Amino acid sequence: MAQDHAPAPATGLMPLLPILSINFVGTLGFSIVLPFLVFLVADWGGNAIVFGILASTYSAFQLIGAPILGRWSDRFGRRRVLLLSQIGTLVSWIIFLAAFLLPADTLLSVDSALLGQFTLTLPLLVLFIARATDGLTGGNVSVANAYLADITDESHRTENFGRMAVSTNAGFILGPALAGLLGATVYGAVLPVIAALVISAVATLMIQFGLRESRVNLLDAKPGMQNACKVFGQETKECYQLKGCDDTSSASILKLPHMPALLAVNFLVMLGFSFFYVAFPTHAALGLNWSVTDAGTFFAVLSLLMVVVQGPILARLAAVVPETVLVVGGCIILAAGFALLLNGDTAFVYAAGGLIALGNGLMWPTFMAMLSRLSGERLQGAVQGLASSMGAAASIAGLIAGGLIYTWVGPWVFVLSALTIAAAAALASAFPGSASASAQH
Repeated sequence: MAQDHAPAPATGLMPLLPILSINFVGTLGFSIVLPFLVFLVADWGGNAIVFGILASTYSAFQLIGAPILGRWSDRFGRRRVLLLSQIGTLVSWIIFLAAFLLPADTLLSVDSALLGQFTLTLPLLVLFIARATDGLTGGNVSVANAYLADITDESHRTENFGRMAVSTNAGFILGPALAGLLGATVYGAVLPVIAALVISAVATLMIQFGLRESRVNLLDAKPGMQNACKVFGQETKECYQLKGCDDTSSASILKLPHMPALLAVNFLVMLGFSFFYVAFPTHAALGLNWSVTDAGTFFAVLSLLMVVVQGPILARLAAVVPETVLVVGGCIILAAGFALLLNGDTAFVYAAGGLIALGNGLMWPTFMAMLSRLSGERLQGAVQGLASSMGAAASIAGLIAGGLIYTWVGPWVFVLSALTIAAAAALASAFPGSASASAQH
């Protein structure tokens, strides 16, 4: 139920703790499984391309669910939709766990010059169903960002979105470490999945009992109804627009100032990262001969560096550096990091990781703050849902294409990531150049 009064703007860490904690716990649940997911796919008959298709399954169903959940959060409230989304994640982990109980019977065998050689087994099919279930209700990130925007004033927007990114990366630091500890037991990959299920249940309880609604004065009117003039059609006087009755269609969202360019940058960044995320685990295992521990260590270090950048470094820079400079500069640094991955030496790989952490740490929270600011107060959920939907479309294309391209050209796929992010930097250079510092005066 909506509160009688709007929450006070978040000007410190304490008001943010509930949503940051929920975001951290949700990330922790998935990151526990992430390090060995590609190996689990291989054990159940898949290959690198199947792994890319599996990863894109979440995004494909998120493409359907995220915009709907975003609009629902504008109409019915953030807390209710976050709870629905988290319950969907909990159900997906139950389905994932059930896959371990099934025999690895072969349903389909494929031997193709394009797709390689793999078999579709019953556990692998159930794994696809689990990821589809999670993706369909996977509006938690976009709704959490809209919630954060609701309780954040202009002068703290970039700083608070930086804190949200810190909570995400903190989950990615702890998750791989727990995966290494739990996966080393006699239970193998089963125990980390059980841990993810338990963590998801904790997140559900945190939303139910620890999160207050950020939206106030919500009406049950349909979002498509523009204003009271449509009811009193014969009245010629100007009418006041009702809260909660904004047109939330994609066409209306795209009419917002700078919104097409913002969404295009969002698409390109997600596309470039998707090439990286699907290709690097395969490259680490085959090209670098890394173990699960080696890959987990790299991602943990990468996430730790992002926490440092998105915390104290971004907070200081956001006060004095224009948003456009942070977004464009971060994209350029990020592109350089992806290009450096072309060198397979371990030292160069970790140097590339440092550049990726710095570039993404400066660029992404600032970009999300800019997207939030230019969305306006009433369309936060709809805009964040559309952005998540377009990001999901980019992920589908990038995760599938990235696996294929790595099969053809090897680590040169990371150059494609770099070029994609460079294109995003070129688009972002035309953004309005406001600085967070200016909002504080």
